Amino acid sequence: MIRKSPKIAPLFLLASFLMLGMVSCKNNQEAKQTIETTGSQTENQELFFKISLAQWSLSKPIIEGKMDPMDFAKKANEMGFSGIEYVSGLYTSKVDEIGLATVLDTLKARSGRYNVENVLIMVDGEGDLATSDKAERNKAVENHKKWVDAAQFLECHSIRVNLFGSNDAEIWKNNSIDGLKKLGEYASTKGINVLVENHGYLSSNAKLLVEVMEGVNLPNVGTLPDFGNFCLKREGGERWNAKCIEEYPRYQGIEEMMPFAKAVSAKSYNFNEEGQETKMDFQKILKIVKDAGYKGYIGVEYEGQELTAEEGIIATKKLLIAEGSKL
Repeated sequence: MIRKSPKIAPLFLLASFLMLGMVSCKNNQEAKQTIETTGSQTENQELFFKISLAQWSLSKPIIEGKMDPMDFAKKANEMGFSGIEYVSGLYTSKVDEIGLATVLDTLKARSGRYNVENVLIMVDGEGDLATSDKAERNKAVENHKKWVDAAQFLECHSIRVNLFGSNDAEIWKNNSIDGLKKLGEYASTKGINVLVENHGYLSSNAKLLVEVMEGVNLPNVGTLPDFGNFCLKREGGERWNAKCIEEYPRYQGIEEMMPFAKAVSAKSYNFNEEGQETKMDFQKILKIVKDAGYKGYIGVEYEGQELTAEEGIIATKKLLIAEGSKL
């Protein structure tokens, strides 16, 4: 009879236990990865749109110097976005420091490195395209052209512009048609769309904006409906940062703008405990967007104060997925 060493059995049992634990852990990890991958694929299959990240969502940390705007593509990739929407004004200091060409070279390289699609550039601060001063209006058109070129270089499909100027409806409409047509004709030679967002005052009067689109009558000039931004007038006549005292009907405005839409912005402010936006019905808006036949990107644009930029972005993205998957 061969007597086993008293040490062999415990060691054998310990080794077996460790091996089983490693296999179990590996299986759990593989199962988790499978679930996550399947969940991601299901979301993509269920949604009728793609989701991009609007850089304005990160404006606070960028302006405060806590985030380098050149890291936008990296940040979007880390947060699970496949497309990005730039804001021209967030690169002013960078352009002054190293020049627009170097900025664009870097942005293009990083978007490629982090595998995100450059969707559009939101252009601000380049003059009023609807001003009654013809010389100033033409100057604004010229100022915007470099961003058309930038969009072409980055392989975006559009730039977003504002239509500020006269507050007389008929004068504004005629000025807008003139400015947009001139810019649109130039952009068409570059394969770029020029999109107008409802961004306050007469540009938020969707019915009037549709009349502008019809007056311009160019296939590359369209709209960018924003879920928010339907303020027609603010206290003291201020353009920004004042209480809104008159608004255009939100859902009506989005529906009126959608036939000309080539991009859509999911503005958000605050959320309740159920994760719903407190100022608007995302599912109702998304149904309007879907019924219009839109299948492009919807950009997450968090503009609230109660959450951090990242928390607000995540909350908005989750809400888009949750409500979009029901349609």
